[in-house]
Amino acid sequence: MRTPLIDRRDFLKAAGAGFVAAMAPPAWANTLSTDAVFATAFVKRDGSFGAAMLSEAGKLLHAIELPYRGHDVTFDPVSKRSVVFARQPGTFAVVFDHTGREAPRTIASIAGRHFFGHGVFSADGALLYATENDFDNAAGVVGIYDARAKFSRIGEFPTYGMGPHELLLLGDGRTVAIANGGIETHPDYGRAELNIATMKPSYVLVDRVTGDLIEKHELPASLHQLSIRHMDADASGTIWFGCQYRGPGTDRPLLVGRAARGKDLQLIDMPQDVLSGFKNYIGSVAANPVAGTVAVSSPEGNSLAVIDAASGKIVATKVLVEVCGLAPDGPGFMATTGAGEIIEGSGTTRSEPDYVWDNHMLRIEAVA
Repeated sequence: MRTPLIDRRDFLKAAGAGFVAAMAPPAWANTLSTDAVFATAFVKRDGSFGAAMLSEAGKLLHAIELPYRGHDVTFDPVSKRSVVFARQPGTFAVVFDHTGREAPRTIASIAGRHFFGHGVFSADGALLYATENDFDNAAGVVGIYDARAKFSRIGEFPTYGMGPHELLLLGDGRTVAIANGGIETHPDYGRAELNIATMKPSYVLVDRVTGDLIEKHELPASLHQLSIRHMDADASGTIWFGCQYRGPGTDRPLLVGRAARGKDLQLIDMPQDVLSGFKNYIGSVAANPVAGTVAVSSPEGNSLAVIDAASGKIVATKVLVEVCGLAPDGPGFMATTGAGEIIEGSGTTRSEPDYVWDNHMLRIEAVA
């Protein structure tokens, strides 16, 4: 079925007065009194959309409205602003200030592009980079936005692949790692995947200043339907990635891997019961540098696994219905589920039954 791309004027209107009203200073005082907050998008049971701030105890501190469904959040510690991106094939991103000094701002994608749900700031906070779809040319691009000029779009560079999803800024402050999922989509067809037989996922490193390709790594031809989607960096700077398999459901390919500069991609072997539990779908990846671990989640398989980053061995697993959002929390991980649960790193569970938590969660250290 062909579905129209969301009209920019519609969501700009939808993100207006109600969003601003939700930013009342008393609500933000709750977030500023904590050591850290956790940002995540959600869908409410009444059909409305938003982004929420959770405390380290998993308490819902504050929620803001979004015009449509969000996906991931990125944070700039320099300006103390966050950006929540629309879920593919959404055409908006919303900038909001944790200190309440600035009103929220909606970024509209330009004609011929839509967001893929992820972005990252430059180290100095001057620029915002977002994965986008040049859908008429079936090509991935990274849109560049000037954070000091009302987030005006000032350019783009290619991702050297199709269907880019998550991107990370590496420790040198200049290299961007991009997960190209390899799947062709077009907003005229909603979220339909148009090239499963010929898809080519890849992991690339790109110079964010020049847009030049530094490295490109593809999986073996036998795994060309293993879409690379989400990533995080461990304490050593190694990038961990999670995949979603688009091949036969009876296959059980490895789904989690790691990438080191100048080396081939390495998929991590796992016990078959753990691997089967993922149902060929990794929804989120989060590293805990303090603990030396990496967590991966599968809402399709209702499962979460924790990996020792040094050895690549599974050290813990947990069954959680529709678990996806992950973020480091003390020696463990906070997790959120589509059933409205918030599980602290200590294992304590809170429930917000009116909320369906979305795919990702971001830990933000004290922002006052």
